[in-house]
Order: sequence, then structure tokens, then C-alpha cells
Amino acid sequence: MCLFVASLNSGSNGNCYYVGNDHDAVLIDAGISCRETETRMARLGLSMRKVRAIFVSHEHSDHIRGLAVLAKKHNLPVYITPLTLLHSGLQIAAGLLRSFCADVPVSIGSLTVTPFNKLHDAAEPHSFTITCGDLKVGVFTDLGAVCENLIAHFQQCHAAFLEANYDEEMLERGSYPYHLKRRIRGGKGHLSNKQALALFEDYRPYFMSHLFLSHLSKDNNCPELALSLFKSRSTETEIVVASRYTESALYQIAGAGQIALPVLSTQFSLF
Repeated sequence: MCLFVASLNSGSNGNCYYVGNDHDAVLIDAGISCRETETRMARLGLSMRKVRAIFVSHEHSDHIRGLAVLAKKHNLPVYITPLTLLHSGLQIAAGLLRSFCADVPVSIGSLTVTPFNKLHDAAEPHSFTITCGDLKVGVFTDLGAVCENLIAHFQQCHAAFLEANYDEEMLERGSYPYHLKRRIRGGKGHLSNKQALALFEDYRPYFMSHLFLSHLSKDNNCPELALSLFKSRSTETEIVVASRYTESALYQIAGAGQIALPVLSTQFSLF
């Protein structure tokens, strides 16, 4: 058994991540439009018929913008905490709503999705791991700091989407107002390249085949900079930048000692 993963979009303009196997799949967040989600999945050869549920990390608009339409059109269950739903303003049919609790695994067909608490300035924010057999993929974005929860789950992942939101010098020199800079780096905002790299270097499991650098800031980071930084410290894990403009390739994640390669590359630039 293997897992297939792709970023459909990653950034402050919208976040949506696909994880699945040959039979079942889930979306983590739905921050781009229903039409764009469908279009990008189709370009990757992915079928909405395999998607069994959408999991919502928190209520910020770049994670839920396309959720209501997508769930309604495809009759998809939406896993969301009551507090996140309350703060989101979403109008979701009651029959599609499902709740979840931190650290309580949720079975979705042949997949298991485990939510856990994270540090972010939202009502009840969560990150997720998705497991199939012995394989585990993490979706870890919108992180104010590296906490024990994050470390414990990161150490178990064969592949992970990990936030590398900003370069510290670019943020400091940039045009953002002081209050926004303080929010970004204040412990409940976002992870810097340096913080993400420290997590990777200190806690990367030997079997991690892929790391997808995610949620890069348009103004305070540079894809080439982040990619170069991580590649200089990685010899066994492939580093990929998840774009804010288009979908990534579709990657097949296999077990330790097996080959994990792109299944399909898109015709568009990652950057």
C-alpha cells in the first residue's frame, strides 16, 4: 500500500492538500474555490469520487474559502470542531457536519486521520496526520512555534507538508507594519525558515522521503531561498516547494527503503 499526496495550493491566498490511496482520499482544508479544486485535481488525474471527507484546520479564510460549495456539490462530510465552525461563519448542511477531538483518530475508509492541537491565533486550531497501514503523512502549517505535539508527530512521518512561512531578515526589512510583523513571529503566527529547518534537522526520521515546504509568504520569503536552505542540509529527503499559484506534482509515498517519486508533473511553474 502507498499514499499519494499533492498540494493543490499553499499560501495566504488559499490552502488545500490531498492525501489518499488507491481507494480513499481526504482533503485537508479547502481554501481555494470549488472549481479550482476540481480543475487542479483533474490535471493531476485525481478523482473527486475518491475523496471521502474534508478536514478543517481552523477558520481563517485561506483555509475555508471554497469549503461550503465544495462540500455541498460533492456531498462531502466536513470534519470541523464546534468552536471553529462558530467562528468561521460557514453555512454547512447539518447532515454533512462531523466533529472531531484532538488526539482521537478518525477512520475514513482505509485511512486514519489524527488531529492534534497546535499553536496559532485561531479559535481551536489543529494539525493532522493521515495514516494508511504503516505509512504516515503530516500536514503541519499555520504554526506559531514548534511544540511537543508537533515534534512527536513529525518524527513519525514518511512525508510532511511543513510550514516555512518567512525569512527572518526579509520580514524585518519588509514593509509590513510592526503589529503584523509581531503577529507573524509572536508564537501564535507562523514558522520561519529557520524554525522549520531546526525541526527538520533535529527530528527528521530516517525514513522521511519527502518534505514539502508550505505556506510560504509572498512578501517575506522566496521559494528559491527556502529550497536552497533545506537542500543544503538534506541528502536523503527530497525537498519540494508547495506553490501558492498552482498544484504540485502528485507524489507517491512508499515505505522505508522503497522509491517515492512524482507520479505526474504539471506543466506549470512551481514558483
